[in-house]
Amino acid sequence: MIENLENKLELIAHQITKEGNSQCGDSYFYKATNEYFVCVMADGLGSGKYAHEASEAAVSVVEQYHHEDVDALMKRCNAVLYQKRGAAVSIIKVYFEKREFVYSCVGNIRFFLYSPQGKLTYPLPVTGYLSGKPQVFNTQRFFYEPESKFLIYSDGFNIHNAKSLLKRSRSTQSIADEIRRDHQNVYDDATFIIGSFL
Repeated sequence: MIENLENKLELIAHQITKEGNSQCGDSYFYKATNEYFVCVMADGLGSGKYAHEASEAAVSVVEQYHHEDVDALMKRCNAVLYQKRGAAVSIIKVYFEKREFVYSCVGNIRFFLYSPQGKLTYPLPVTGYLSGKPQVFNTQRFFYEPESKFLIYSDGFNIHNAKSLLKRSRSTQSIADEIRRDHQNVYDDATFIIGSFL
């Protein structure tokens, strides 16, 4: 289902749980205000109960402190994962007035931003995962244009050509439908969020 957030962007989120598990090891949260949009995705190590516990802890802390900047949120996520299983965590914060994306990721969550002119931005994540140990973050800033699209997904989806998937003429719904149909892996928890700026 497409959500329209504050008349700033439309968004579709989709999640599946690994076959045989009752709890998903992936968690996510997003929120839009008049000033910004924030989105976090966390992929707990492994699957099942303890993966869910780890990813949910990271997401909950972003939900509570979403007004803070991305570096502060990543530090909070790392701290809350101390003595838990650990998780890959990605946080996006978009400032609408400046048309600025701020992005940070540790682990194997992928993020792409596609402009109306066909430019694909793919900031490289830091390898590893958050577990409460000292961690270096690589927080990046870049600008976006109106009608840009973005895609963030956990490693349960196997997407090889994000540029052709996100091409300008396609609707958010048709892209989401293709990902569900052609890129799903029932052997892992899988989550994607796709958005398009209005």
